[in-house]
Amino acid sequence: MSTIILGIESSCDDTSAAIIKDGILLSNVIASQSVHEEYGGVVPELASRAHQQNIVPVVDTAIKRAGIEKSDLSAIAFTRGPGLLGSLLVGTSFAKGLSLGLRIPIVDVNHLHGHVLSHFIRRAPEDVVPEYPFICLLISGGNSQIILVKDYNDMEVLGQTIDDAAGEAFDKCAKVMGLPYPGGPHIDRLAAEGDATRFKFSKPHIPGLNYSFSGLKTSFLYTLRDAKKLDPDFIENNKADLAASLQRTIIEILLDKLKKAVDLTGVKTVAIGGGVSANSGVRQAIADYCESRGLKAFIPERAFTTDNAAMVAIAGYYKYLAGDYCHYDAVPYARVTI
Repeated sequence: MSTIILGIESSCDDTSAAIIKDGILLSNVIASQSVHEEYGGVVPELASRAHQQNIVPVVDTAIKRAGIEKSDLSAIAFTRGPGLLGSLLVGTSFAKGLSLGLRIPIVDVNHLHGHVLSHFIRRAPEDVVPEYPFICLLISGGNSQIILVKDYNDMEVLGQTIDDAAGEAFDKCAKVMGLPYPGGPHIDRLAAEGDATRFKFSKPHIPGLNYSFSGLKTSFLYTLRDAKKLDPDFIENNKADLAASLQRTIIEILLDKLKKAVDLTGVKTVAIGGGVSANSGVRQAIADYCESRGLKAFIPERAFTTDNAAMVAIAGYYKYLAGDYCHYDAVPYARVTI
């Protein structure tokens, strides 16, 4: 008998539902929220209200696209945290209600685990997935972590940010440049047209494998402030070079600690995940590094880099097979590590 999992993701501002059958992705539907753009960031109350409007049609569409019936579902996997509590409550409550109605179990998923396990999403049985152990560089708006993945439920954080994450550095610097939210994709687009050696920004000197991006952000801000005193049009005239130099610096910071982690653990496989793993420069840098060292590189499809239910469904799939179900008294959590 087939195992069919419905995954539900509602941790921030994207409502998503996906269907996985015996480990193979059948559908992955995402409804994004444009309402936050004018505020330059996600407004939690608006996000939770949008989830309430979107979750029923998104789940219904995912089931229809998968070509199944609700009665075919084996279990429902949902993001329990970390994330915005109001948004998580919508997904958690919906999963519990549908589970009770269908009399099938629910499986809670750690959002960060989902990003790591996104590399196990397969569209066909012959698709290649990582072998354990491997290192995953998880880089998003809220997290920058180097994780040693020993199994689907055995992950060790080797290093993480002590302040801002890489995604925050991209978005906050982009905001100073007057770019729309979210700023990361705009930095990526401009960087392709600029000179990455034009500007030099400060790099942190943090011991071990931990990251810091607050100093880089401050250095970037001071560079723009001082330059604008001499030339009010400095940002407008140098956007591409600023973006390229910023992106290069962030990539160098990320790779410096990643290389140390690979040398320390001796792993032969490196993966990346999270929203920043959609960045063209990051993807190319990881691919080039792994090729130069003879390592296997796993770089996710861009559809699986941002928040999506496919990663929740695959994480839930493995937990379901292990009989690791969730109780109905479980509540969402805003913060947690791997």
